[in-house]
Amino acid sequence: MTEIIKKSLRDSAFARWIALLLISATMFFAYMFVDVLAPIANVLEIDFGWSPDAFGTVAGSEFILNVLGFLIIAGIILDRIGVRNSAVLAGSLMLIGSAIKFYGVSAYFSPESSLYQAFDGFSLFGLINPLPASAVMACIGFMIFGCGVEMSGITVSKAIVKWFKGKELALAMGLEMSIARLGVATVFIMSPKWAAAGGVSNSVGIGALLLCIGFLTFCCYYLMDLRLDRQEKTVETKEDEFKFSDLKQIFTSKAFLITAGLCVLFYASIFPFQKFAVGMLDSRLVDPPMLPNQLFALFPIGAMILTPFLGFFLDFRGKGATMLIGGALLMMICHTVFALTPDAMFTFPIALSAIILLGISFSLVPASLWPSVPKLIDEKVLGSAYATIFWIQNIGLLFVPILIGNVLRATNKGVDIAAGDTYNYTYVMLIFASFGLLALLLGIWLKAEDKKKGYGLELPNKKR
Repeated sequence: MTEIIKKSLRDSAFARWIALLLISATMFFAYMFVDVLAPIANVLEIDFGWSPDAFGTVAGSEFILNVLGFLIIAGIILDRIGVRNSAVLAGSLMLIGSAIKFYGVSAYFSPESSLYQAFDGFSLFGLINPLPASAVMACIGFMIFGCGVEMSGITVSKAIVKWFKGKELALAMGLEMSIARLGVATVFIMSPKWAAAGGVSNSVGIGALLLCIGFLTFCCYYLMDLRLDRQEKTVETKEDEFKFSDLKQIFTSKAFLITAGLCVLFYASIFPFQKFAVGMLDSRLVDPPMLPNQLFALFPIGAMILTPFLGFFLDFRGKGATMLIGGALLMMICHTVFALTPDAMFTFPIALSAIILLGISFSLVPASLWPSVPKLIDEKVLGSAYATIFWIQNIGLLFVPILIGNVLRATNKGVDIAAGDTYNYTYVMLIFASFGLLALLLGIWLKAEDKKKGYGLELPNKKR
């Protein structure tokens, strides 16, 4: 077992929260880069010729290498080399990927170059519609960035468990998610302004530069984590060492697999929706009091404010499984409102109310989901468990944007954005609403499983 000779760095509340601030800062800038193109999709269609399905393919490309196995490998790497080394590796991948994506949408990627001409019209042997060369290069960069950002996600999750287990675990996870969501809100407001000042490449370039700051905060965390391990003089016995055979418990846990299924359905209704939300609001609202990108920025801001409070509640009161059910229900209601409200009744207050519901939903589910995983899985394979659930999540996040882009194009034939036309998003929003319904059913199943097996999902995280 792990022995602690004396009080260590994590026993200091100040040190714990500084460590959290450092890793959260990295995720703030990472989430900015994830959605830097989301609020300027129409600009991409006009200036670069990216159709909705091309935009969806680029959005989904973030998860291709992860789904093909990198994320599982990343989880094993995390359990083998530890949090701090994984953080530096993940940060490096994000920087490399962001630089390639910037190159793809910049003037440096010249149509006269042989690489541009080789990529232009790429169709993956006819499996997808031909892509512009800029979209292909953006896909390559986003794939590499995606490896880094998802590896960062599981690394940060395990880091928080390392520093806060038995303490303010859910609150810490909630605050980290809130800071990351502040990055989403920031980029939805700022990216159109950056693009207006210098084009799409300006938005992507600024996002890439900010990631450099995030890499430096990961490096600062590295030093704190190193000092913590030296203080605690961590020694693992043979029983505690990671073994590949331990992975069996992840794939044989019914409760864990239900949680993973709920996770993929919920996040497939959130992150892909973020890519298309501004276009949807722009197509439906007439003379709103604020721009669609500013309106949608209220969604992550609302989630950012609520999540820490819900984490605090979960630490001291519990009710994690109930919160999962409530979040899935609210998400289903929100997307149903967007899908079925007639155009004549779709006013700014209706849109604002639906976005508020979505923000509450996006607070309830993540605040309760991620702190619940350590209750289901042994800590020595926790990195692999988080990697597995992220991998399953990534399958949905890869294919759903591509699906949505193709459905949007198929149901809007003849629409010309450059001529001032707008898309009809009814079928797209019904798809998102159906994901919410399935997530709700899994949440009810998980609560029943917890009641039967006693995992403690409804119990507080804080040990008295």
